[in-house]
Amino acid sequence: MFRIRKISDDLFPMNRMAVDQVKEIMRSQFSSLREEQIQAVSMQLQDPLKFRFRSILFVAENIRGRVRGFALLMHAPDLDFCFLEFIATRREPVPSGTGSALYERCREEATLLRVSGIYMESLPDDPCLCPDPAILEENKARLKFWERFGVRPLVNTRYETPVKEGETCPPFLMIDTLDKEQTPSLQNARAVCEAILRRKYGDYCPESYIRTVLESFSDDPVKLRPFRYVRRRPAIKLAGKGSRKPVLLIYNNQHIIHHVRERGYVESPVRIRAILDAFEGFSAVKSIPAISFPEKHIRQVHEAGLVDYLKAACKATPEGKSVYPYVFPIRNAGRKPADLGLLAGYYCIDTFTPIHRNVWDAARSAVDCALTGAGQLLDGYPCAYALVRPPGHHAETRVYGGFCYLNSAAIAARFLAQYGKVAILDIDYHHGNGQQDIFYRNREVLTISIHGHPSDTYPYFCGFRNEKGEGDGLGYNHNFPLSPDTHPTAYRKVLSEALHLIGGFKPAFLVVSFGLDTAKGDPTGSFGFTAKDFEKNGKMIGSMRLPLLLVQEGGYLTRSVGQHARSFIQGIYETACQVS
Repeated sequence: MFRIRKISDDLFPMNRMAVDQVKEIMRSQFSSLREEQIQAVSMQLQDPLKFRFRSILFVAENIRGRVRGFALLMHAPDLDFCFLEFIATRREPVPSGTGSALYERCREEATLLRVSGIYMESLPDDPCLCPDPAILEENKARLKFWERFGVRPLVNTRYETPVKEGETCPPFLMIDTLDKEQTPSLQNARAVCEAILRRKYGDYCPESYIRTVLESFSDDPVKLRPFRYVRRRPAIKLAGKGSRKPVLLIYNNQHIIHHVRERGYVESPVRIRAILDAFEGFSAVKSIPAISFPEKHIRQVHEAGLVDYLKAACKATPEGKSVYPYVFPIRNAGRKPADLGLLAGYYCIDTFTPIHRNVWDAARSAVDCALTGAGQLLDGYPCAYALVRPPGHHAETRVYGGFCYLNSAAIAARFLAQYGKVAILDIDYHHGNGQQDIFYRNREVLTISIHGHPSDTYPYFCGFRNEKGEGDGLGYNHNFPLSPDTHPTAYRKVLSEALHLIGGFKPAFLVVSFGLDTAKGDPTGSFGFTAKDFEKNGKMIGSMRLPLLLVQEGGYLTRSVGQHARSFIQGIYETACQVS
């Protein structure tokens, strides 16, 4: 098993590790490359202006982060084309289809970029150009591979003319038209060829050689060599313009075991059932199973004391019983009570978030759903929705509360932050104090919360505008507290401001703590959103076109929560999930 992951820089730990492995593969597979050419991969990612291409690196890696193969795609936005500089796998057994999967991902990216085609070079299968029989057979196999994707050499040009006397095996210039029937025009092909020769080989090809090659182009539009190794044009097709991928739904099937059977406890299993029922026959979502992740991801966000307490207290609570905090020993935090019942008040911030036997297993399952969704973003999927309970956005580094025990959204954000900058947008009616606390001193995760004003809304003690972060995180936390009677139109103006902040931050991923308690009639909120409002909000967030993870938080009006979730996902689907 492997996944294809897109890398745009090597500034983050997991990206640096992958780029180092890419360099290892380059050393083993391309013996003619100089070390400075190999090291240039990092510079190509960091400084596109210098190389006049925007470099996009795709790696095929297993779950442990071992890179099995890679493809380096160069984008020239000024001329609307891509150039495939490298594609290679390790010199060891790798999963079948790794190279094909890498190139298919390149084609998908090029389609999203709306370029005219992908250009590349491939060594010739002509004995006059390549006299070595062994190398000639390798070249034929490679060209056969490319023909499966419709990629063929341009003909009637002198591109494959040796630059220097005595050189053998000069490369063909190849093009993948990305399933377009029409090949590029003469003018376009010449411009692309000149860009390749000057930007890639300007220090090697003399001006006379470049002019000779460019003047050799005469066909308009250019012609490609007929298929030589496949019988017909392959049926590999890309999604067409305007098509969409469904939102991946990861459903927390362990949530049902977390059921506090007490009058007035609104965080009940029927919330999730109502949303699932509304999704029946809804083509905008596609369910996938959750994957189990190591507990280390939880401990990277929550202090060991809290994690150990939750596990121990749940195990010690008799079946059918709930433990509520009744003493809050905060005046001497260094002296924790020994009794698990008394510890409830040490770790909990309120009196309505009980411990019972199944809390840990349910919360743990919710975390797995969120991390599974995060993993799908790394695989290149545009949007995933972790439909979970219990919620998590009130759980801080060392305390829980507000129906929340483990902060699934923050744990997923911390996981994604190894690969690039992350923005968390909390649109629950209540302030996302958990994310604020966890990332308050962190500049790699931007935290934004739009919520009811804490002067009269839970959690009351934080969520004010002047809470901006501390240390390295100063300026990377933003709160938008709103009055209880905020109109949906006014809310969207604030949402637009929040999205503008996210755009300026330029994150690689966007995590949304998705609350439905902003709905009209919700027992815990007062904003009064209708289904149409949720759809509009979804469209606004989806229009950011960022890899998007939605994590379910609040929403307690069960008669309408399903329709509101469906409307929001419809808005997301129409924007974030559009292929081109």
